[in-house]
Amino acid sequence: MTAKVTLSFSDDTIAEARLWAQRDGVSLSAWIDRAARERSLREIFNAHADAIRRAGLDDETAALADEREIAMIDAEIYGVPGRRGPASDPDR
Repeated sequence: MTAKVTLSFSDDTIAEARLWAQRDGVSLSAWIDRAARERSLREIFNAHADAIRRAGLDDETAALADEREIAMIDAEIYGVPGRRGPASDPDR
């Protein structure tokens, strides 16, 4: 479903939007619709990511910290970063 609405934009904003729409080969309305949708999804994603961080559920940060710790231990044990023990044996 599509709703027809009246919006006001600055001259610079509408000129840039027209250029981007033309470059993408879509109508101005379609380009603005897509841009608004992308912004909406970005806001939702950022709010979700903030909630995950506040809840302490940021597993990616923990996993990256684990990887750094493993690399430091490997460097200490084997002299260079990267596993050289049986765990990295391709025949296993």
